[in-house]
Amino acid sequence: MKNIYVTQPFLPPLREFVPYLEQIWENKWLTNSGPFHQELEKELADFLGVEHLALFANGTLALVTALQSLQITGEVITTPFSFVATAHSLLWNGIRPVFVDIDPITFNLDPDKIEAAITPHTTAILPVHVYGNPCNVEQIQVIANRHGLKVIYDAAHAFGVKYKGESILKHGDLSILSFHATKVFNTFEGGAIICPDAKTKKRIVDLKNFGFVDEVTVVAPGINGKMNEVQAAFGLLQLKHIDKVIDRRRQIDAQYRKQLISVTGITCPPLSIEATSNYSYFPVLVEKEYPLSRDALYEKLRQCNIYARRYFYPLISEFPMYSGLASSLSSGLPEAHSISLKVLCLPIYPGLSCSDQMKIVKIISEE
Repeated sequence: MKNIYVTQPFLPPLREFVPYLEQIWENKWLTNSGPFHQELEKELADFLGVEHLALFANGTLALVTALQSLQITGEVITTPFSFVATAHSLLWNGIRPVFVDIDPITFNLDPDKIEAAITPHTTAILPVHVYGNPCNVEQIQVIANRHGLKVIYDAAHAFGVKYKGESILKHGDLSILSFHATKVFNTFEGGAIICPDAKTKKRIVDLKNFGFVDEVTVVAPGINGKMNEVQAAFGLLQLKHIDKVIDRRRQIDAQYRKQLISVTGITCPPLSIEATSNYSYFPVLVEKEYPLSRDALYEKLRQCNIYARRYFYPLISEFPMYSGLASSLSSGLPEAHSISLKVLCLPIYPGLSCSDQMKIVKIISEE
């Protein structure tokens, strides 16, 4: 029996990728801003509706570099309900994370809880568009402006998402994308920083190349964050198929909602009415009315070779390197703890067949 995972990468026919590889071999230009790298930056900027975009080898390096480029120090307010890379990027820069509770509907950082966490050491806010669902960007920006804080969005899930008709990536001082193989759009590994202007992009490009500004001048302790030509070529090929990929995800999302609406104890969180979704994940909440606990359902699915994921459990604040922080106390994060104990992300990816999806629904519904 085949395994069904929570997400699988979209892989175009291999024959479509071969010409790109042949061109790379002919160019003999493998990395360091080669022609495919330059082309992908332009194509992505056009597709996403942004002006300046800097590609990276992965999303974590992009997060680390974004914080460095804005010279963020001290404390940064962020969410415990995310992948660990969000907080790890802060530690890599010597920054202290301050965890704030989430909104129980959107699962995003709750703006109403932010100001109480601000101290004289706070320099920025690092929210996450969880599952691609936009944060309350207006309220967060008002708070940031009032207190003179930077805003860096972890938009790892938000590729192609539009909010009120415009790219969600235009909000904040910087937005960071992930192009990991599990994402809606991928370059095997990869990522990008969306920059507000050419000057900021130039600084970021220097930082991702060890801090070099020319052949003999290094101006900062940068990192090697460059995307290579094979990754960029795969991204260009992915971009040709992205509309049908998102449309197939939309169909799967709609089918889950239709089939699970009548299952007692299973809640499907609503999509934002002000945003266009990319359907990057399909989370459900396993409520107390359901006959099984969340973990029991998770194990039952695994026994049937269906590998759902408890995104995000445990909370970042519960891992050893963060659990000692005052902001990690469960008493201060009641909504995040509640959601983390109920959430289960079901498989959603373009290659998920209708029969496999109905198999998943049947297992959940038969309890």
